[in-house]
Amino acid sequence: MSEPVASAIKEVEPRIRVLLKKNPRMPATVIAERIHWSSSPAWLRENVARIRPEYAPADPADRISYEPEDQIQCDSAFPAVKIPCGTGPEQVFPVLAMVCSHSRFIMARMIPSRTTGDLLAGMWDLLSGLGAVPGRLIWDNEVGIGRRNHHAAGVAAVPGVLASRMVQVKP
Repeated sequence: MSEPVASAIKEVEPRIRVLLKKNPRMPATVIAERIHWSSSPAWLRENVARIRPEYAPADPADRISYEPEDQIQCDSAFPAVKIPCGTGPEQVFPVLAMVCSHSRFIMARMIPSRTTGDLLAGMWDLLSGLGAVPGRLIWDNEVGIGRRNHHAAGVAAVPGVLASRMVQVKP
């Protein structure tokens, strides 16, 4: 029985890795020229594609990771739908949306207004349905919650009751 033949890629892989380390986006055609590749171009492209992710820079959108129950992003939105209100004119009501940063689980509740009481009641209702409280509740300068790291009246007591922190960030 004969010995298995070593793959041509195994012989040049260290040189491919050196080139990718210097320039992770170097095209396979340029790598082929620099390593004097004379075999199948498709075979080289396939193997460069297999190796390249080890040298590619991190995607900025993928650098942040969250632990379960770490934080929830809170915000309000205004859907385009107008709702009839008794005999008065139709109105657009705000929707409180909360997204768990770890799981990306989305919760939403239509609330009567963006006042502090309605925002806190909506937040309390959504959290009680979730069955857990995050370490941080992230808000982006919602008027009813507060502005510039100053909480609106009545908001400062809520994180203490929930054993959580209310964090305000720039929009």
